[in-house]
Amino acid sequence: MVNLTSKKNINDRETNSTKQLKGFSTKSIHGHEFYDPELGLFKVPIYQTVVWEQFDKITGLPRKTSRETELKYSREENPTVYALEKVLAKLDDTEDALAFNCGMAAISTIYLSTLESGSTILISKEAYGVTQQLALNLGKYGVKTLFGGPNTEEIIDLIDDKVSLVVVETITNPLLKVIDVNEVIKVCKENNVKIVVDNTFATPILYRPVKNGAWLVLYSLTKYLSGHNDVIGGSVAGDKETIKVLWDWRKNLGTIMNPFEAYLVIRGLETLEVRFIKQCENALEIAEFLKDNPNVEEVYYPGLKDNAYHSIANKVFEHQLYGGVVSFKVKGGKESAFNFFKKIKVIKSTPSLGGVETLATYPILSASKSMPQSLKEELGITDNLIRLSVGLEDIEDLKEDIEQALKS
Repeated sequence: MVNLTSKKNINDRETNSTKQLKGFSTKSIHGHEFYDPELGLFKVPIYQTVVWEQFDKITGLPRKTSRETELKYSREENPTVYALEKVLAKLDDTEDALAFNCGMAAISTIYLSTLESGSTILISKEAYGVTQQLALNLGKYGVKTLFGGPNTEEIIDLIDDKVSLVVVETITNPLLKVIDVNEVIKVCKENNVKIVVDNTFATPILYRPVKNGAWLVLYSLTKYLSGHNDVIGGSVAGDKETIKVLWDWRKNLGTIMNPFEAYLVIRGLETLEVRFIKQCENALEIAEFLKDNPNVEEVYYPGLKDNAYHSIANKVFEHQLYGGVVSFKVKGGKESAFNFFKKIKVIKSTPSLGGVETLATYPILSASKSMPQSLKEELGITDNLIRLSVGLEDIEDLKEDIEQALKS
């Protein structure tokens, strides 16, 4: 492997050993390529430093990474962050990746580097509310925003050569509709339109957008990829030339991930596959449990065989897994929903997902808060809707907690 601290190897060429990495978990554990032969160290250190000696004492040339960016100042490039980016690129089968200090920094950088006055961006109606809000705010600069969907056909119907950028989520939030992303990508290509896929809920375990023709894949690293509810971050992965452009924008905007957070994400990625598979299995069991509860009005989970998006999920996803999030509506409206949050004990009420703890979220006050009320009503995001990010606790403890909260 490559020693990121070595003056000889600062260009970190890929070695024969890293080219042989094929399995997902093997890539997630060893894909950073770091190795210090002097210390026998194979864990990526935290390079908590601002500056680097710019010129190599041996060659006299500027130190560069393999993406040909200079290593001199950590707002631009940092070895810990770069090690993370190499893992992220491998997991999605892309040429390169960038890590940001949050998911919104990632999408902001994409917007600012891609859109200009007269551009039109098409976003799913059920996309993350702040992603929508930021696009609308770009209206002051002459950018037009269209909302389509949330179903595949309703998105495709709005794609033509006048659209500059399409942003979709593989699994929508909070009603967990599965988009046939491959069909959306096909229509985008026919119209020469760039498409960004937010793959946060699906992870590269279920789907790899760029491998299937998308322009870029976007993640909130805060969620499953770090997996412990202790890191905020975002990432973008795609082809080398696009990543070079985005790298320059990231440098100017100052949105690079900090090295300590990058270290924590690297740590989280090592257990991503085993965590996510177990969370998917737990989520399916919780969804089936909720379906049989007399205090539940409706359950939303693509893993249920009678779910409207079950067949699309089986078509798009690489495994018969359906994500770790389950949404449901309680009988009794807002009062019953609030009572549920009040009574849960093991489950915690907070607006996030993807960690080892099971979290309950109230969508109308979190991810969907900034949506217009009329859009919430159209989508069915009501005041009795609850979203569960299912964690790794014992399943019987989770069922017991849900049961007593719904009963009370």
